[in-house]
Amino acid sequence: MATNNELKNQLAEKPQKQVAAGQLGLKALMNTPTMRKKFEDVLKDKSDGFMASVLNLVSNDSYLSSTEPMTIVTSAMVAASLDLPVDKNLGYAWIVPYKGKAQFQLGYKGYIQLAQRSGQYKALNVIEVYEGELKGWNRLTEEFEFDQNGKQSDDVIGYVGYFELLNGFKKTVYWTKQEIEAHKRKFSKSDFGWKKDYDAMAKKTVLRNMLSKWGILSIDMQRASISDETVVNEVQEDGFIIPETDEANQRKEAEPINDTETNENVESLFDSSNPPLNK
Repeated sequence: MATNNELKNQLAEKPQKQVAAGQLGLKALMNTPTMRKKFEDVLKDKSDGFMASVLNLVSNDSYLSSTEPMTIVTSAMVAASLDLPVDKNLGYAWIVPYKGKAQFQLGYKGYIQLAQRSGQYKALNVIEVYEGELKGWNRLTEEFEFDQNGKQSDDVIGYVGYFELLNGFKKTVYWTKQEIEAHKRKFSKSDFGWKKDYDAMAKKTVLRNMLSKWGILSIDMQRASISDETVVNEVQEDGFIIPETDEANQRKEAEPINDTETNENVESLFDSSNPPLNK
């Protein structure tokens, strides 16, 4: 797959096209033979439906329709390479406006979908915790006491995430509403998603942090994490995603954990020949 400049050059070289690629509207840009082939190479027979959904998404969003068409296309290409729909009502992935450009955003359902595809997870979930439901939380032992019948109001006080790998490793994390807010202020460049669906963004925050620190990240999950909430500059032939330079250094939360490292770490926890040191 090509960079923005390469795509523009390829389109501009077409003798029948007198308008520069950068000046084409989104519909004209996506209907060029070059661009159609890009999506067909990735999505095969699903390309027409996906491209139509992108055009429909933009036509119904005045903010998104005012962004640079090429950034909409590259964001859509990220979603296509991950085989995730961009229908905002589904919650898997979004294309959102940010400072005159479009950026790709992965929804919490997208994280769950990619994790399921990896074949490494036995269970994975994240839920909101309402006032009265939390009975106790030990950060060290990760013991979470939950009373699903104790709900006293519709006020959400936090979010709990959980996963279990096929090898038996388990992880539980709990974020208070205050911790979510602090993270939002520190890392979110735009309030767009938070204003649209606060719970969905909060759940995504918990999942992304939990999986990137303790989960097994497939190649698709790593690519999605790199491109999440960024303006994408390039989607290469192998699907590797390169964000714009000024976006790449904005948010660094945790390094991806590869399969080998995670399995070795988990096995060491149960290695009787390597007991913990006494202090």
